[in-house]
Amino acid sequence: MQVKFNNRGADFYATLKERTEAYFQSKNIKPTGNYKLYIKTFVFSAILIFCYVSLVFLNPPVWAAILLCVLLGLDMAAIGFNMMHDGAHGSYSNNKKVNEVMALTLNLLGANSFFWKQKHNVNHHSYTNIEGMDDDIDVNPFLRLHVSQEKRWFHRFQHVYALLAYSLMFFFWVFFRDFKKYFTGKIAKYTPIRNMTVKEHVIFWVSKLVHFSVFLVIPMIYAGVVETIVGYLLITFVLGLVISVVFQLAHIVEGTEFVTPQNDESVQVESEWAIHQIKTTANFATRNPLVNWLLGGLNFQVEHHLFPGVSHVHYPEINRILKRTCTEFNVKYIEFPTVTGAFFSHMKHLKKTGVA
Repeated sequence: MQVKFNNRGADFYATLKERTEAYFQSKNIKPTGNYKLYIKTFVFSAILIFCYVSLVFLNPPVWAAILLCVLLGLDMAAIGFNMMHDGAHGSYSNNKKVNEVMALTLNLLGANSFFWKQKHNVNHHSYTNIEGMDDDIDVNPFLRLHVSQEKRWFHRFQHVYALLAYSLMFFFWVFFRDFKKYFTGKIAKYTPIRNMTVKEHVIFWVSKLVHFSVFLVIPMIYAGVVETIVGYLLITFVLGLVISVVFQLAHIVEGTEFVTPQNDESVQVESEWAIHQIKTTANFATRNPLVNWLLGGLNFQVEHHLFPGVSHVHYPEINRILKRTCTEFNVKYIEFPTVTGAFFSHMKHLKKTGVA
């Protein structure tokens, strides 16, 4: 499918880019990561090693093991938000090899960075909230994320069971969705996967084997089979819940827009690409330093979509430029002051689309 944006006279984005580039030049800084990101890399890596060693080799009591599994799930989410995400977008470092290593942390966690880059960097970022192109909104039949998707009787309860569905997301991703993409050759309904090289085929299978060995086989040997299965499920449930909620708060809330193609050949989007990104994306809790630190700037989702090659450590400053430019060009900017505010808006959206 061909997607066309109305980019004629796209003065808004040109102005915003000019001002953002001027900011980096005036400060004489690079748009990639800096010491703040490297410190987080050390902290989150150390937590992962500590939790893993404690769970597998130190035989902690049940209550401690449960807490360590929850902490490990949260830490793995933080690794994805901060290290993997910036690396996959090429914004972690000026060094391409370093970016690739950071992107491959997703493979260690169980998923696949090759598919992620096409699903996220290309489809999601280019065609945000466009049905059939953005794989992130393709979760039917489990959830109905906008009113043009097929409605089933149980969707009226989706705001009740959504968190359970989210908690299963990462397990489903690791054991099913990656393999579905691999064998069908499709990212989304209208998007084939580009041909994989021999190296990419090898990385896919080897990294899956490494993940299963590190997080299932070795723990089963040293900690026990039942303990490993229960612990792995708890870790992936926490990881899936956190990742799903964070990404849903950025696009599936009240006020964001969706586009439904009228046919399978092409779709014409009324606004320019940058304004489409703002219409389909929401920020939240941008003044909360702890949220900023933990989520890798994903609460600055608008800035991330407009400047994916810029590391999240710079988003707070870009946010000031963005707001000023949106006001000047009369572009509607969506932001929720708190995480809870965005969360309840997401739930209201699910409840509404479940019955509409």
